[in-house]
This record gives sequence, structure tokens and C-alpha cells, in this order.
Amino acid sequence: MRIASYNVENLFNRARVLEQPSWSAGRPALEAYEQICKLLEEPEYTAEIKAGILRLLRRLGLSGSDSARFARLRQNRGRLLKRSRDGRVTIVAGGRGDWIGWVELTTDRVDEQAMLNTSRVIHDVAADILGVIEAENRIALKRFTDASLLVAGRPRYPQVMVVDGNDERGINVGILATAEYPLVGQHSHVDDVDPAGRIFSRDCPEYHFRAPAGQRLAVLVNHLKSKGYGGKVASDALRRRQAQRIAEIYRDLVADGLPDVAVVGDLNDTPDSDSLAPLLRNTDLRDISSHPAFDDGGRPGTYGYCTARNKIDYVLLSPTLYARATGGGIFRKGVWGGRRGTLWPIYDTMTKEVHAGSDHAAVYADIDLSS
Repeated sequence: MRIASYNVENLFNRARVLEQPSWSAGRPALEAYEQICKLLEEPEYTAEIKAGILRLLRRLGLSGSDSARFARLRQNRGRLLKRSRDGRVTIVAGGRGDWIGWVELTTDRVDEQAMLNTSRVIHDVAADILGVIEAENRIALKRFTDASLLVAGRPRYPQVMVVDGNDERGINVGILATAEYPLVGQHSHVDDVDPAGRIFSRDCPEYHFRAPAGQRLAVLVNHLKSKGYGGKVASDALRRRQAQRIAEIYRDLVADGLPDVAVVGDLNDTPDSDSLAPLLRNTDLRDISSHPAFDDGGRPGTYGYCTARNKIDYVLLSPTLYARATGGGIFRKGVWGGRRGTLWPIYDTMTKEVHAGSDHAAVYADIDLSS
């Protein structure tokens, strides 16, 4: 059996702000978006909150119009604001209950060649179970698999599942599985909370499968808080809370008699980070990259230039699965190889960076379930 993780960076539409040349270019808009979404949910818009909303609308370019380069204001029923002819903007809603609407990020179509290269990666990795990171929704993922992931004219992955998570940008996690590994159960943790509040930026769904020999296994798919925007202290703290909760879910599964568990996904931090310590150091999960037969292609990283500080994608295995692992690897042919695309072999259909299937490599583990 091959279990893999792949961040596909959305399949059809991607937030325009995420397509900027660097995080620093899009970071102010992302931070403003995150903050205004929180303020708009307040039951009462005090004078202070109204001032904050106006400030963030200006930052997003929405004070003079409902549409801007990176964001759009939806006012479906009632009104959030009034724009006067003299240029003044006034918040007229007294709270969340006075209007129906939201701020959303504007999107652009993903390059068609990039979509084809994304499908090439998935075909070439040929995982039996694939954790998919940054899928818009189940319908988008299902359309993608049915159209471009075919074997002998039939979908390679007849089982497609995504539970919409907490990220309002349409960045969700999901699973693809072949018919040989029936999906027999699932459980969402989208609403999990701790004393500090809601835990997961997206979700930590459990997907339960039955292997051909009859044994059960669970795969937990994750996409933890990024370093791209928000303050470092707050981002690190949230990522640590998420890692702690994943560790708890994992321990509960094992305690309930399910020893075969894999945790996969984009954890957005390195193995030596304090944020991931609850998961990587304080559990018995093993990173497939530590296996003697793991092939990293001479580079330990999975993102960008694939240096050690860019190892952020993982396949973690419980001891029973790791004991039966025969190897694994990092598949980079769909990642643009550095500034000129020459740091490692890439597809011949990638003639410029926009053609990359993703800026993340796929990571996989091979496991002999017959042993």
C-alpha cells in the first residue's frame, strides 16, 4: 500500500492574493482579510469595532467600491455601510444581525497546464490513499479526478471526500482512495475547541479504511496554520495547539483498538520546531523520511527550494505501520526547480514557473500490509 500527501494549491480557482511573487506582497491583504472576518461576526458593532472595520476596508481597497483587486464585499441583505457622494464611508449596521453578507477574496483561474501537471504528479505517485491539501471543495476535487485521473477509462480514485473546513478562502483538506481500500468511516474535528477557542484552521478529518486483507486503518489529513501571515508568536502558538490536538486524536484511536494510523499533510513547520513537538516528539509516530529506504532525491525539503528549512509536508506512521514500511520518497517533478527550474528534473510540460503542478512536492510511504 502507498499512502501519500500532496498540497495541490487549489485545482481550479485560487485566491489572487496567494499568487503574489512573495508572501510579503500578499501578507497585508491576507492579514486584513482575516481581521475583518472576525470583526464582522461581532454581535454588536461598537464605535471601536466600526473604526476597525473602516480601517480594514480601506486596507483592502473596499472603502470606495464593493470590488477590489484582492477582495470583494458581499451585501446580500441589509447594508453594512453607506458611501456618501463626498467620499465619506459610514458603517450603518449595528451588528451581525443587521445585515447578511461577508468579505471574500477574489480568485483567478488556475493555469490549465498547471492543472495537467498536478494530475501528472498524482498519476505518477500512484498512491492507494492520497491526502489532498488545498482542495476547494468535494465537487471540485471530484470533477478533477473524474476528468483527469483515469485508468483504462475509469477514475483511478472512485472515493473522493472533502469536508468543508474553517478556512474562508476555500482551502480544505480531503482524501482520494482507490476501490481496493473502501472508505468505511469518517469523523470531522472542524468544531474542536480548547480553552483558547477553535483549534483547526481547516479541519483534522479522520478517514477510516478497510484494507484488502480486512484490517482497518485511519488516515488523519492536516493543513496547519501557515507562517505566511499573522504574527509569529500567535501563529506558532496556534500551530502548537493544533499539533497537540492531533496527538490527542491519535492516542485516542490507538487506545480504542486501532493501531494502524497515519497522519499526513502540510504541517507548515520543520521537524525541529517547538510548534510540532507535541506531535513529532511527544508521540510514537514515526516520520517516513527517517526510514533507511526513504529516497529524498538528495534534498530533505518538500516546498519551494526544498532545503531543510522547507521540510513541511509529512507522512507520519504509527509503530505498527512503520514496522511494515518498505520505503518512501519525495516526488518533485511537478515543482519548479528553483529560480530557473533546474535544481531537479521536472516535467517537459513545465516551461515556466506558472506551469508547476504545485510549489509542494508529494510525499509518500510504501507499506507491506501482508507482513
